[in-house]
Amino acid sequence: MFHPNMPSPDSSYIRPARRGKHKIFIGMAPGVGKTYRMLEEAHQLKQDGIDVVIGVLETHGRKDTAGKAIGLEIIPKKASIHKNINLEEMDTEAILARSPQLVLVDELAHTNIPGSFREKRYQDVEIILAAGIDVYSTVNIQHLESLNDLVAKITGVVVRERIPDLLLDEANAVVVIDVTPETLEERLREGKIYAPDKIEQSLENFFQRRNLIALRELALREVADTVEEEANTSISAGQICNVHERVLVCVSTYPNSIQLLRRGARLANYMNARLYVVFIADTERFLTKEESLHIDTCEQLCQEFAGEFLHVRSNNVPKTIAQVAATHHITQIVIGESQQPRWKRFFKRSFTQRLMELIRDQKIDLHIIGTEK
Repeated sequence: MFHPNMPSPDSSYIRPARRGKHKIFIGMAPGVGKTYRMLEEAHQLKQDGIDVVIGVLETHGRKDTAGKAIGLEIIPKKASIHKNINLEEMDTEAILARSPQLVLVDELAHTNIPGSFREKRYQDVEIILAAGIDVYSTVNIQHLESLNDLVAKITGVVVRERIPDLLLDEANAVVVIDVTPETLEERLREGKIYAPDKIEQSLENFFQRRNLIALRELALREVADTVEEEANTSISAGQICNVHERVLVCVSTYPNSIQLLRRGARLANYMNARLYVVFIADTERFLTKEESLHIDTCEQLCQEFAGEFLHVRSNNVPKTIAQVAATHHITQIVIGESQQPRWKRFFKRSFTQRLMELIRDQKIDLHIIGTEK
């Protein structure tokens, strides 16, 4: 719905043949260099003959960032008065009228001042993209809607300005600007992020080392998820692109399954991987009370390790493990050494051999753990 003072799309603009492309620069916190990197790429594109303008730039007094904007055309902000205070916002209508090939929009999660045509800056970006203009934008991971509660739990700060996850999903490119927590702390102490009077307060609150480590992991994981999902929807059928490691531990009614599960959980923790545990029940027999309690213990232990427990019924254990691995995009399978007597393995292929044949094309690593008899 359009504001009465807003130009009608039918009268002022011609609907383009294509939607603009959106590239998002995302980071774990202010000061990682998202805006600087965006400006760097804009200069390179300008040299290549691309018509690029700055729609809005928030330097926060950072001299390096302001200096990097020199030489790029800036669309003047739109001035307005709210409660007798002069305020400025990005002039979306002026950008549409200028119609560049690419526009730079800083701080995607920003909330516009009351009375603006649209409540949020990302909504302005949607209008610009719909007009066929490409957009480069910046955002921090804590502004993602689905991570809001988790960020609040980590940092103790409830982020008010948020963007829908869909923006990341629909973006043509998402680039994570990554620096170590140590580097970010150094930049903060040098006054490159905030004014001197805010440095110590920031280090004691949002910029605590543990917060930065957790936020960095969130940013890297979020982009990895986006890349993996995008890759798996674009490659040929039957092929899978795994960015995350995923560990599948195969437990049975043998008591040593507890030991196996712990080893698998340590492996998953070491690899920063998702943990899955599978028990495949024989369809032709019922578990004894003791066996049922054992499997319940395995499931409880799996939950303690924040894993997902899968209970499947099948008579073909190797084939079912391979199917579970394919369904959950498993990269590492953990099994115990065979309990089958050697004389039986001499006459018949072992369970391990059959499983290896089934997963060979899935590029899965198989870990055979020696456990106590």
